[in-house]
Amino acid sequence: MPEIKRLAILDDYQGVTLRLGPWDRLPASIQVEQYRDTVTGPALLARLAPCDAILAMRERTPFPRALIEQLPNLKLLITTGGRNRGIDLEACAERGITVCGTTSFAHPTVDLTWGLILALARRIPEQEAALRAGRWQVALGATLEGKTLGCIGLGNLGSRVAKVGAAFGMDVVAWSQNLTPEKAAAAGAKAVSKEELLATADVVTLHLILSDRSRGIIGAADLARMKPSAVIVNTSRGPLIDQPALIAALKDGRIAGAGIDVYDQEPLPRDHPILAAPNTVLTPHLGYVTEENYRAYFAGAVEAVEGYLAGRPVRELRAG
Repeated sequence: MPEIKRLAILDDYQGVTLRLGPWDRLPASIQVEQYRDTVTGPALLARLAPCDAILAMRERTPFPRALIEQLPNLKLLITTGGRNRGIDLEACAERGITVCGTTSFAHPTVDLTWGLILALARRIPEQEAALRAGRWQVALGATLEGKTLGCIGLGNLGSRVAKVGAAFGMDVVAWSQNLTPEKAAAAGAKAVSKEELLATADVVTLHLILSDRSRGIIGAADLARMKPSAVIVNTSRGPLIDQPALIAALKDGRIAGAGIDVYDQEPLPRDHPILAAPNTVLTPHLGYVTEENYRAYFAGAVEAVEGYLAGRPVRELRAG
């Protein structure tokens, strides 16, 4: 019978995993260890080597082949959510490691996307800081009604963001490499070229999966096509945008602002240059970080352990 003795829960920044999950359903013989920090190198290896089960929080700690091959005791690797591109599934399969995903709650990243858009449009952080400092109405915001929303990517999340934009009275245009006019119309958007979207949108928002094809899909030339009054929002993955090019565009005033939730390096170092870039609203990768979503994640993780122990893995992830 399959057995688990030691389960490590990684990257629990808020320290809420044990409170929000039904861990009491697991056998008392399983030692559950909760880690709130992200470590790398020898410290990570020392932490994980004794474990036969690991719960990874999305892509916070990657599991490439080089790491997997140094974890001789690992039998079960669970990722929150339905996929994790930071896990080398082929390497896991070669070593007989079962990889499982979890359930999730709706689409919380849509909420955050619109939080960033609204914060930029109405200059909420700036206005709030000024009010606390004793100043009143220090800047003019922008109305979204009548403006153009440009969605780069119109899948599950992008289409929901588009529908909210339409509810605000925005014209919605969209582009992705495989987007058809029919699919765009179903989401209330008009399919246009990437060049037209960047040149006409007042708000550009990214909703793509990170891959070799999408990495750096917004570079210096793309940012140069945007209107000086336009803003860009990224709640998908940091490497979709050339970050040095984005910082340069912000510093030079070539775009009006950026709302960023994801970065090339996470957690973000204290000296990262984007922290000094003007006209930004920055959040620490909060897209999926809600209590409802965490409860779904951790209930799914417990189910994954139960399924493995019963010899019937649930939501198993395989290469290819």
